[in-house]
This record gives sequence, structure tokens and C-alpha cells, in this order.
Amino acid sequence: MYFKQISVEGMGCLSYIIGCPKAKLACVVDPKRDVQEYINLARENGMKITHIFETHIHADHVSGNQELRSRTGAEICFMEGTPVTFKHSSVKEGQTMNFGSVKLEFLKTPGHTPDSMSILVSDTMRGDEPWMALTGDCMFVGDIGRPDLAGEDLIKEQTRNLYNSLYNKLGKMPDNLEVFPAHGEGSLCGKGMSSKSSSTIGFEKNHNNMLNLSEEVFEDQMIQVFPERPKSFTHIINMNKNGAPLLERCPITRDLSPSQVKREIDNGALVLDTRDTAAFGGVHIPDSINIGFAKQTANWIGMVIEPDAKLILIVSDETAYEDMTVHLHRIGYDNIIGYLYGGLAAWQEAGLPIRQLWQISTEKLKSKLERNRYDYFYDVRTDAEWESGHIKQAKHLPLTKLLKQAPDIPNDKEIIVTCGVGYRGNIAASFLQNAGFEHVHSLAGGTTAWVNSGGTMVEQ
Repeated sequence: MYFKQISVEGMGCLSYIIGCPKAKLACVVDPKRDVQEYINLARENGMKITHIFETHIHADHVSGNQELRSRTGAEICFMEGTPVTFKHSSVKEGQTMNFGSVKLEFLKTPGHTPDSMSILVSDTMRGDEPWMALTGDCMFVGDIGRPDLAGEDLIKEQTRNLYNSLYNKLGKMPDNLEVFPAHGEGSLCGKGMSSKSSSTIGFEKNHNNMLNLSEEVFEDQMIQVFPERPKSFTHIINMNKNGAPLLERCPITRDLSPSQVKREIDNGALVLDTRDTAAFGGVHIPDSINIGFAKQTANWIGMVIEPDAKLILIVSDETAYEDMTVHLHRIGYDNIIGYLYGGLAAWQEAGLPIRQLWQISTEKLKSKLERNRYDYFYDVRTDAEWESGHIKQAKHLPLTKLLKQAPDIPNDKEIIVTCGVGYRGNIAASFLQNAGFEHVHSLAGGTTAWVNSGGTMVEQ
């Protein structure tokens, strides 16, 4: 049996290619949208991809099932009843399929979505019993799937379904059965997944807190707060229900002159500046949003930017443009007009408007705080980060809350924002500038720089 887990760093997406080189057959489970890696692996091992299995309709990333089918002719399969509108095949509870020495058995495990499934994988060359379970978004390593994505009206039913799937189906599997989920650390489909990308049923039953509860307590836990739902989720769900357009149909790469960029902005395009915080702070195009390259770039884009936005990118070079378009396509942001050729230097040479977002040093911030010479000072980190230690004079305004609604304060007042190292601070500051606030600063290096410079923190 050939088995390989493929991860998308930052988004926490895990997919799988499984096959039998002797039989020259393979299948892919929960593919990412950029599919060349699966094709390369199949070719290198002499296999043909004949089937694509989706454990459910994903909310956090656009599936590569359409891309992969267009490239290989593979058949796309869902659990019966899954409400997708494009051509596909359905599998049923208990049904099996063989790919040479590989046997797959399908289990209906609803809860994260109403039609979720898990897949038991056996290597018949070694034995008939299942070796591993691909659990989709039902059971994670150290966590379980969130039941709220199907909507508020279904959350109670979904919670009961999730309990049954976890405790009465997967939980009754042999303890040595290996667990391979569809997501890991970095995903917004759970609350706190482990950085380890696989486990066993037995280890999860012993050490996963959500698998040792009564049904009543489980239901109480499931109505607690879940990670913020990004703007992109509904858009992604709809794309995955209806079939994502092939990437060859997306706008072609365009290197735009400053005058072309200006014209597109005047027609409603949004500028996404992917440079680092210092470069953005020094000079940028007015009303642009700063989201640089980081592990969770795609998640933050999904939080900040509307999925139907027409995007112009500011990048360091064409390679960075290509890398960012991959991030954007993975979450269904396909309306990418192009990038500013020559960068901000070309924009400035054309005599077009610029803005600054001044980074404030820890030394200057200390002086302002000691003399009470500031208007508003916000810490945009998470609740857990805030409670573990924060600058005494700061007010807590988590970035996810700020992005929903800018603070109700005069837009001519000075605002200082901080986060852990400055990345989220600059997202917040650029968002505030875009919302019309005139005097915004981000603490250079965030609270990390504050502590390293001798600044003190207080706990909640």
C-alpha cells in the first residue's frame, strides 16, 4: 500500500493520496485546490488516480476535486445525501471499494456537517482489519470538529450527531486504529488541535478531553464559543457545493502600471499589500490593507477581505505574487486583477498619493504612557494572550472583534495598536486607516519587543 499525508502549512489542511503501485491505482481524499503534487506522486509511483473522495463539504478551503478531475478524469465521490450540484457519485454506509491491495470502507459520521463521512483503510496484503481511519472533520488530534457551521438552527441536532459519531462509531473502533484527520494545527474547524498530525483511537479516548464526557456535558460544551467564522467560509461552502471554477479560467497574471492600478482602484479594486510591516509603514497606497506572508496568511485574508473583492497585490517580486495567488485561490479569492509592476517606487515616481503608517518604538510608547500623552491604545491579541500578560494601559480589542466593527471613537484621535510581534497590529492599523482613522500607529515588534526592552506586563 502507498499512503501519504499532504499538509497545507498555516491553514492546517490535511489531504491524502492512497494507492497500490502493483495495481497501478490510486485515490485522493480531501484534495487541496493546487493539485500538481498529487499528480506528481501518482506518476512517480506508477499509479493512476481514478477516484477522489471528499469526507464532507469543506468550509475553510476550496476543494481541488474539479481541478483533479479535469487533469485525470477521476470520479468524485461523497457520502450519499451530500448536497452538491455537480456530477458526482455517492457512497453508502458500510460500502467498500478496492484499489489493488487497498480496501476502503465508508462510515457516515455526521456532526461537523450533516453528511460527513470517515474512511477506514485496510492493506489487505497485511491483514483484513482496518489499519487507519481518515476521520475528516469529525475527530481531530486532541480536538473534535465544530458543529456550528451548518447553521444555528441545526446546532443541537449536529451536536447529537457528533456525539454519536465520536462515541458510538469511531470510539468503539479498536484502540490501535490510527487516526488521520482532515485538519491539524492552524485550522479554524476546531478549537485547539495538536501540532501532531496523526494519533490512535486509544490515545484520543484516553487524552482527548472531549471524548470523556457524558452526553449532557458534551452538549453543554458544544454551545461554547467557537473560533471566529471568517468572511470567506460561506463563499467557500458555496464554491464547494457547486464546483469551483478551474484555475485556468481565473484572471491571467497582469503586471500593472501605476496608471492602470490607479484606474482599477477608482473602479472599486482593493489593494492587498503583502510586504512586511516596516515596508508598509514607510509608504503605501492609501486605503490598502497590509497582510504579509505568514503561516496563517490565508486565514487572515478570509477574516479581513470580502471574497468578491477585486484585488491588486503589492509584492516584492513576481515569485511573491505567484505564491500569494496560491494562498488566495485556496480560499476562493479568484478575482485577482494583477500586481503593481515596479512596486511602490514606480507608484511614487508617477507622483501618485501615498500614506504612512508609522511604527512607534517601545521607547516612545513608554514616554507617551508615562506622561499620559495618548488617546487610545488597543491590544488586538486573543483572550488567552491578553490574560497571560498585557501592557497595563492597553484596552483589549481582539482583532476578530475589531474587524467586525471599528471602535466608536472620533477618527481624528491618535490610535496605537499592538499584538504579539507586530503582524496582526499592522493588519488592525491598516484596517483602521481604511475605515477613515487619520492617526494610527502600530507598536514595532509588538509586546515581544516591549518585554525585550524592559517593559512590564500585567496579568488579567
